[in-house]
Amino acid sequence: MTAKDPYEILGVSRNATQEEIKRAYRRLAKQYHPDRNPGDKSAEQRFKEVQAAYEVLGDPERKAQYDRFGAGGPRPEFHTWTTSHVPFEGIRFDFGSLGDLTSIFEQFFQRATGVGAGPRPGGRSRARGPDLEYEVELSFEELLRGTTREIVLASNGHQERLEVRIPSGVEDGQRIRVRGKGQPGPGGRGDLMIRCRVRPHPYFRRDGLDILLDLPLTLTEATLGAKVEVPTPDGRATVIVPPGTPSGAKLRLRGHGVQDGRTRARGDLLAVVKIVPPKTLSPRARELLTELDRELRQQVRPSW
Repeated sequence: MTAKDPYEILGVSRNATQEEIKRAYRRLAKQYHPDRNPGDKSAEQRFKEVQAAYEVLGDPERKAQYDRFGAGGPRPEFHTWTTSHVPFEGIRFDFGSLGDLTSIFEQFFQRATGVGAGPRPGGRSRARGPDLEYEVELSFEELLRGTTREIVLASNGHQERLEVRIPSGVEDGQRIRVRGKGQPGPGGRGDLMIRCRVRPHPYFRRDGLDILLDLPLTLTEATLGAKVEVPTPDGRATVIVPPGTPSGAKLRLRGHGVQDGRTRARGDLLAVVKIVPPKTLSPRARELLTELDRELRQQVRPSW
């Protein structure tokens, strides 16, 4: 069976960066995932090829080895890689027989060192299979309270369904490890790494365990003070605006932030003041503001 080039599978050039390789992998894994293509054997095979290609190119060390030796494996002069007498000629990384999602580099080492049927006398313990990476998208509300996701793993024509708990407070890009649910190997299965992606919220944004919310105020509210009702993750709450509050000030509502899934500590909500001046003025309003400015004689740039 003809070996396939992992660069060709992922559709990236040989000088692609790790970030470019990761983006290509995510796009193709999402496109060919069994959840999106139920019963489609060609999509399932393509999904396996993408996973196998990323095993090599997604690991800088494995990528360097592949770039150096190619799909045919090392040449005979690199005999120091193993103490066995199995020759390196003819060893190929077979991207075609991907039914069990076995690591491509494990294929090479199993054939070159005899690992797979059992540990060699005096040899190293057998390696576990590679880790799998799976990406889930979360809403901001799911980040706040935690949620569960059903993960479908495809291997050797079979599907394995897992229910994974996503704790509250996860960061965008954070990975959650599920042990023993990765790809199979001679020493057992690797781990499943769940990478969390959080969708932006229309008006909340996160700063650690705190939540930031822009609070638009009129010139009068900021100058004279006010009580303003604002949204929080727990419902509506009232923020007290002190007289003379400047733009950029942060007004704190304690205990309305993100809860850490491990420590159960909870942050605060910070309402960030944004003073909104009127865009249009009637002649009378302009006259009153001019009169007010003369009355206040406010110096806002004294050091200049």
